[in-house]
Parts: sequence; structure tokens; C-alpha cells
Amino acid sequence: MTKPKYYITTAIAYASAKPHIGNTYEAIATDAIARYKRAKGYDVFFCTGTDEHGQKIENCAAAAGIAPQAYVDNVAGVIKGMWDKMNVSYDYFIRTTDDYHVKTIQKIFERFLRQGDIYKGYYEGWYCTPCESFFTDTQVTDGKCPDCGRPVKQAKEEAYFFNMQKYAPRLIEYFETHPGFLEPEARKKEMLNNFLLSGLQDLCVSRTSFTWGIQVPSDPKHVVYVWLDALVNYITAIGYDPDKSFEEQSEQFKKLWPADVHMIGKDIVRFHSIYWPIFLMALDLPLPEKIFGHPWFNFGADKMSKSRGNVIYADKLSEYVGVDGVRYYALAEMPFASDGSITWESVLARYNTDLVNTLGNLVKRTLDMQKKYFDKKIEAPTAPEALDDDFKAVCAEAVKTYYEAMDSYHIADAIDAILSLLRRANKYIDETQPWVLAKNEESRARLATVLYNLLESIRWGAVMLAPMIPETAATIFAQLGTENTSFESIGGEFNGTEAGASVNDSAVLFARIDEAKTLEGIYAEIEAARKAAEAPKIEKPEGCAIIGFDDFMKVELRTAQITECEPVPKAKKLLKLKVDLGYETRQVVSGIAKFYKPEDLIGKKIILVANLAPAKLCGVESEGMLLASGEETVRVIFLDPETPLGERVR
Repeated sequence: MTKPKYYITTAIAYASAKPHIGNTYEAIATDAIARYKRAKGYDVFFCTGTDEHGQKIENCAAAAGIAPQAYVDNVAGVIKGMWDKMNVSYDYFIRTTDDYHVKTIQKIFERFLRQGDIYKGYYEGWYCTPCESFFTDTQVTDGKCPDCGRPVKQAKEEAYFFNMQKYAPRLIEYFETHPGFLEPEARKKEMLNNFLLSGLQDLCVSRTSFTWGIQVPSDPKHVVYVWLDALVNYITAIGYDPDKSFEEQSEQFKKLWPADVHMIGKDIVRFHSIYWPIFLMALDLPLPEKIFGHPWFNFGADKMSKSRGNVIYADKLSEYVGVDGVRYYALAEMPFASDGSITWESVLARYNTDLVNTLGNLVKRTLDMQKKYFDKKIEAPTAPEALDDDFKAVCAEAVKTYYEAMDSYHIADAIDAILSLLRRANKYIDETQPWVLAKNEESRARLATVLYNLLESIRWGAVMLAPMIPETAATIFAQLGTENTSFESIGGEFNGTEAGASVNDSAVLFARIDEAKTLEGIYAEIEAARKAAEAPKIEKPEGCAIIGFDDFMKVELRTAQITECEPVPKAKKLLKLKVDLGYETRQVVSGIAKFYKPEDLIGKKIILVANLAPAKLCGVESEGMLLASGEETVRVIFLDPETPLGERVR
């Protein structure tokens, strides 16, 4: 039987900087849906990638002193590495600097020109460099971008424009006849009322004020506007050829297009639900089945931004709660339509509450009781009671709710459904009290039934958790000793755990975190980083005259050990040291009395300038000089205690 296809995408990440947890959420959420669909029997193609052109990247590269391609190569590697660390199971990672993508964009631009969809003119208005977006006077308030809130600037340049009005009526009709095309519903109303129904402006699709972009073949001083370039990745990634009709496209393209869902942030809904569908109409291609504009993560109640110093990165977060801890929090805390909230406090609290207590303790104590009372062997459930029916009903309802939530992209609600099952299982332990049943041989069959029900409920929970926290789910299956991990095995009969089989030893799934102690360390690290960032930059010193290698080799540096040390009488700054070179002993006078006590120096190994001409300091002869750094504060260079004496330092 042929599997139904399911083509799912993230918005490709802008390759200007390392993605924070808000950016990473989209990849994790899309991955959860992709894993769920695979487990439900779909032939999933999951595409993600990086958007690598535009003025902002050109500026970032210039600030870094490197070429734009080198800059995006580095950042794309960082983004891909983050997705890999978070176990994002993408099937394809596209980069908009890929040669085939560049060539396809150029062909599409020229096709639009031939069709009369694009015309040349001049753009004059407000431009936001970070968003790569143009805005009208009515959209801009107090000189700030309506999307990101950062300053906009006036721009005027020759540009090509796409005739959006040509397709606007058709798109409005599509919105009205396809109610599930854009979700959540509030996003649809915003696009219709604020853009489409009020009169859609033509879109600038080329730039001449910078060069880092895809060159327009017929007019090389123009580069393709980044949003036309970026949006088309969804079809170039699967082999689209603009010189062919849909029927003439590759088998892969015809199989996968249209996409089943584009998962995107709410800030780019306008580009995906208005401009992208119109581009597709101009190419005579079907529109995607659904565009889902997910909310943002805020840091508490504030928008996350580097300038505010409240950015959290997923890889750093994973150092405390693990990769599955990060995935779990991101998915559990993001509502369907309104913004989610993240703080260090809330992450640690939910980790301890949900993962350590509700899930981890349930699995461990159930397995430990199975081992203690039945030597790990699973007995058939032959002694049911009325209480079991309610327990099983709650489990079945959790599965039903979970399916409904996942099928409609309510991922946080799906996790709530799983938690309802896990909490009921913990309550079931308290109600049945297996430790009491174990005291009476006549209750052994009932004890076996209770533990069987618990093992089966844990298995159901792990099946549902697998798309969210895959590594943990795999560990639970291994501890249960089961390979029955399919969605087909849950939600119906409560008999998927094999009687007669044995469980394996338990292990802690999630170690408890000392929240107060961990937070103290986290905020100390954040404060140290803040101070380091605010510290004045060290200016390059004027330095000394350049010398050749031969001149440097005239300085004889030798390893030595301080054997004696005492103050020089009537000289507050000076210490008199005896140093052992291995082959002879020297007396050295050094101006380090302000920084070191004599007893702290004895036994230390140092580097001595051994061929310095002898000199008298305050009447005391000195036969060399210690190597040290600093002006206001002097720091002697100490060597490893195992360093041999008298070695030449080069």
C-alpha cells in the first residue's frame, strides 16, 4: 500500500546570527509534527534551511571583515548544527546560495518579466534593514518598523515591482473558499483587513543599493529582493523547473507539491500568505494546503532580543535540562495562538515538575516494583477491578485528545493530554497501593494486574511522547523491554504489553535539578558575560621596534626555580631571590614586593633572562631578570612544577 505523502517545511532561518530559542522553537515544533506524521504512516518530506542573501547579511559580513559567502557559510553551519543538536529530523537542508536555487530564481524572475508581472520603476519610502522590508507612511509610526520595532530609514532607488493587484482578487477569493488555508484564524483576519481588502500595494522585487543577492540576468545591476529569493526555496528544494509545466515537472515535485503545511513565525505571515501565493499563481502552481503562523517566545513578558540581554539559546539551555528537556519545554509552553513565555526559572520548574516527578518517577517506581515483586517478569492481568475501568478510560481519552490536538497543530494541548494520562497513572498507584498488595499472597494476581496496567499506560505515554522527546521515549521503550511502539497499538484494547516478557532494569530518566543553586550559577554567568561585554576594549599598544629572528635569539631565556626570597632592606618594592638554574645558582633582584610575599614564591619555577648584564639595585647585585606581565599589576610567569631546570625557552 502506498503511503500518503506529507510535505512540511519551516521558514528558512536568516543566516545573520546564531538562532535563539524562539527561532529554534519552529524547527522543534515542525520536527514534532513530522515525526508524528511518519509514525502515523505518512511518507514525510521535511525541508528546512537558511536564507542567505540581503543587505543585512552584506552589512554583517562587512562588519566582520569577511566576504558575504564566507560569513553565511559560517552562520549556516551554526544553524544546521543547532538543528542537529536538537534532533531535528529534516530530510533536506536548503541554502539559498546553492547553485541550483540561484539559477532557478533567475529563470523565475525572467519568466515574470516575460509575462508582464514585473515592471521597472523607482522605490521611495521607508525601509527596515533587519526585516528586509519596505513600508508606507501609514504603516510606520514614530520612525519604527511595524514588525520588529527597530528604526527605519528613507530609501529611494531604481527597482522592479511585481504587479500584486493583478492577482489580489483571486487571492481574496481563495481565502474565502479555503477556510483552513491560514491559521490561526486571527492571522487570516489580519491579512484580509490590513492588506488585501484595503488595496494591496505592488511589491518591490529587486534592489540596486547593495550587491549581495541573486543577480537579475537581463539587468545585472539589480539583485533579486530577498523575499522573492527566500520564498521560492519551498519549490526549488524539491526540483522545480520554471521552464516546464506542472505536468512536465519531475516525479518528486509532482509527488510533493503542494506542500501540506508551511510552519512559520507570526512576523512573516504577510510574506507567506499574500506574496507567496501570488508568486505561485503567476507560476501556475497550486497553493500550499496550509500556512500556520505560530506565536513567539517572549522572555517573561518582554520580547527576546540581544540588545535587552535576555536571549536564551537552546544549546546553552540543554546544558542544564538536556536536549529533550529543551524540546519538551518549547513544545509544552507555546500556545496555539498567543505568545509563549520562557524564563530560566520556568524552564527548571517545569523540568522538575513534569519530567522528573510526573514522568520520571512514574517509570522508575513502576519498573522497580515489577523487579521487586515479580523479578521483572510481566504477569497477565487476571484480576481486574472497577477502578481499572476508570483508569483505562482516562488513558483512552488522552489518546483521543492527543490525536485531535496533533492533527490540528495544537502541540501544547497534545502534551497536556499526555500529562493527564501520566498523572492518572501516578494517582492509580496511590489508589491501588501495590506495596500493600504485595504483603498478601492472595492479592498476588491483583498486584500483577495493577503493575500490568501501569506498564501499559507508560507504554501508551511513551508512544505519544516519541515525536516530542524521542530520545527519552526510546529509553522508556528499552526499559519496558518492548518493541510495540506504534500508534496502532494504543487507544484501543489495553493489552499491548506482552505477558510473559520481562522488563529491564530502571534508570533515572531525568535527574532532579537544585533550582535555587542552579539559578544562582546561571545568573552569575550572565552577569559575568554582561560585565565582559561592557568592559572597555583593549587598544593595540604602540609596541617596540620590529626585530629579526637572530636578534631575538640573542636573548637567553632559561627555566629556573626560586630557592630563597627575602625583602631588600630600605626598598619597599624590591625582593632578593636565589634562583637555581640546575647548573648554577644566581642572585636576582626584582621589583615585585608589592605583589608577592617571599614565602609564596619559594619553590616556584620561573623564566629567567640569563644573559642580562649584571646590575646593582639599591646596592644589591642582580644577575638576571624574571619574566612577568603587566604595568600597574605585575604577574610573574610561573611554569609547570614538572619543568626541568636550565632548559632554553624559545
